[in-house]
Amino acid sequence: MLRLSKKMLFAIEAVLDIAYHAGSEPVQSREITRRQDIPRRYLEQALQQLVREDILIGVRGPRGGYRLARERRRISIGDIVRAVRKMETADDPLQETTGSELGVKVVRPLWLEMQNEVMKQLDQVSIDDMCNRAHKSGIESEGRKSLDFTI
Repeated sequence: MLRLSKKMLFAIEAVLDIAYHAGSEPVQSREITRRQDIPRRYLEQALQQLVREDILIGVRGPRGGYRLARERRRISIGDIVRAVRKMETADDPLQETTGSELGVKVVRPLWLEMQNEVMKQLDQVSIDDMCNRAHKSGIESEGRKSLDFTI
């Protein structure tokens, strides 16, 4: 069942943070923790899952961190939600085959239809769209401040 868990919210915020505040260097997890106030124990789990799902690239080393694995217009909120759902272990009652006839034949199919519609809408929203919303909201990008265009 689709629900907005803390892990899901933190994962979306982390990917958006990396996209929005990216400069020439990878974004370090401590920078994300500082800006988004995401507990490190949630953040590291989410970042590793996002690397496994090819949404992020982990860069090792003292100046390492995370970068987007694809252009930000090619990563949807739906991609992130699917990645986080794989790591959430709670049983999904929609997948159970037992239950009342009304539950199995009426309620669960309705809920699955609604869930599929939500996922279609989330697939339409890219990280680029979210960065544009952040910019329009007046949130300053730390990555843009550190870029040097001097020739």
